[in-house]
Amino acid sequence: MKDRKVFCLNNIAKVGTDRFRAGYTLSDTIDEAAGVLVRSADMKEMAFPAGLRAIARAGAGVNNIPLDRCAEEGIVVFNTPGANANSVKELVLCGMFLAARDVAGGIEWVKANKADEAIAKTTEKAKKAFAGNELQGKTLGVIGLGAIGVLVANAAVALGMQVYGFDPYMSVNAAWKLSPAVRHAEKVEEIYAVSDYVTIHVPATAATKGMVNADAIAKMKDGAVVLNFARDALVDEKAMAEALAAGKVRRYVTDFPNPVSAAMDKAIVIPHLGASTEEAEDNCAVMAVDELQDYLDNGNILHSVNYPDVNAGVCETAARVAILHRNIPNILSQITTFFGSQGLNIENMANKSRGEYAYTLLDLGQAMPHDTVEQLRKIEGVLRVRRVKE
Repeated sequence: MKDRKVFCLNNIAKVGTDRFRAGYTLSDTIDEAAGVLVRSADMKEMAFPAGLRAIARAGAGVNNIPLDRCAEEGIVVFNTPGANANSVKELVLCGMFLAARDVAGGIEWVKANKADEAIAKTTEKAKKAFAGNELQGKTLGVIGLGAIGVLVANAAVALGMQVYGFDPYMSVNAAWKLSPAVRHAEKVEEIYAVSDYVTIHVPATAATKGMVNADAIAKMKDGAVVLNFARDALVDEKAMAEALAAGKVRRYVTDFPNPVSAAMDKAIVIPHLGASTEEAEDNCAVMAVDELQDYLDNGNILHSVNYPDVNAGVCETAARVAILHRNIPNILSQITTFFGSQGLNIENMANKSRGEYAYTLLDLGQAMPHDTVEQLRKIEGVLRVRRVKE
């Protein structure tokens, strides 16, 4: 195995970095790094060294990483889906409880009246202002049934809520984990129409940004509660502020403070604590390190956000080469033809594409000539070639 340097752009939990094998070194600079571990640091304007092979984000969101530029430079970007799911799920439940009963307001009242020697007696009169409702028997609509959405839906069922779920792209794995008590909504409008609480768990894409807008809010039940622990961009916050002021939405619970949300009346704004537990940070660090190390050591890709997942296991032949390239006609045949012209037998091959990009792993029965990488780079559409095993 080669010796490799890894640069941590943020603090990464030691339980993760301790998993690097002998030969890996944590570097103080990105200049000679083969891999980068990052949490929330903004990498969009960073220049990447020629030797950088991969970036692993210890978390799910990757809006701090220039994905397209990384793909063009042959840098594989990983994230850690599901590693912080339980942490976010628990905070979503907390958000529902805070919206159902004005616990936060009651606590602030106690602090404000701490000098009242008769506070116990005064409390009996004041507490009516903070009364609320129970969650049992209410309806929760879950938009997005990925790792977090499934956990939230199942937990709400356990609380005695009626739960509807909407996700046209739900995976088979998520479907197996979802409680059979969760009712399937064929359209998102059905969620809006029946739910007392609406919680969003989808990524921020061109299709989902601003999805909870004035039109969506108008379709909701009067007095509904909206919870956003996914991305602030999913909600049109100007429309949300107007809905809160008009009483159409009773509470907006969000984990994303900004000048608009922080100033909203009747909003419960949490300082981005969804994944801020020791357990979640440990889980994300472990998954990110494992993904990064498996790619650098074996060429395997798992949980990439800009290249397809490919797993060829551990190489048991003489050599392995990894090729990141464009997903264009005839490129694969050019690659295999090259090896044939060199008298090199391809014993195993894995090739997958994802949108504009593709990835090919080749196991060879003989050692490769010294100029193999240079020759493969000459093929139009090849972005990066790496000898995984000599």
